[in-house]
Amino acid sequence: MADSAKARFRTLLILGAPGSGKGTQGLVLGQIPRFHHLACGDVFRSLDTRTPLGQKFVQYSSRGELVPDDVTVALWRANITQRVDSHAFKPEIDLLVLDGIPRNVEQARLMEADIEVLKVFHLSCPDRAELARRLRKRALKDNRFDDASEAVIQNRFATYEAETKPILEHYAGARVVNIDASQSPARVMHDILGHVLQLPAWQEIERMNV
Repeated sequence: MADSAKARFRTLLILGAPGSGKGTQGLVLGQIPRFHHLACGDVFRSLDTRTPLGQKFVQYSSRGELVPDDVTVALWRANITQRVDSHAFKPEIDLLVLDGIPRNVEQARLMEADIEVLKVFHLSCPDRAELARRLRKRALKDNRFDDASEAVIQNRFATYEAETKPILEHYAGARVVNIDASQSPARVMHDILGHVLQLPAWQEIERMNV
């Protein structure tokens, strides 16, 4: 966790409705040197359930309950601290790329002490039918047939609209950049990088020639 003696992690958020491609963009960006990608799913997958924090997660997940925001953020802090300690993430020369977290405004507030959000890339695709098509295709490809149902897909859209999309208002202003997610993944990445390259933080990293 970034404590008071350290600068907050310079962060890019990738936000978008289910099917908008935020996970794909985060993964690709994370392959470029000086970007460190961390998805919410990575936090839970790497969880050590033997720790007190891991046990707390199990208490909720075993009952099929949503993990509270403070526990989710605590798990994220433990994960990012581990990445810093192992030098996988070097905050002095890397930009942190997050997708899937913060998931709502409360998580965004809880993380303000840890992250300095430089840009929020909103992968926008008003055509929900296209997003639903992508989700069905992905679910069938991954043999997750239940996730291909119309009810599940519409529920995911509703959850996004109610819980996650308000994050755009939380970070309202010049930090929020709308990216046309109906484009090809390559063009979406091109648009994201075009904005990143103009950031003073990125230009500072480039001058370090690391």
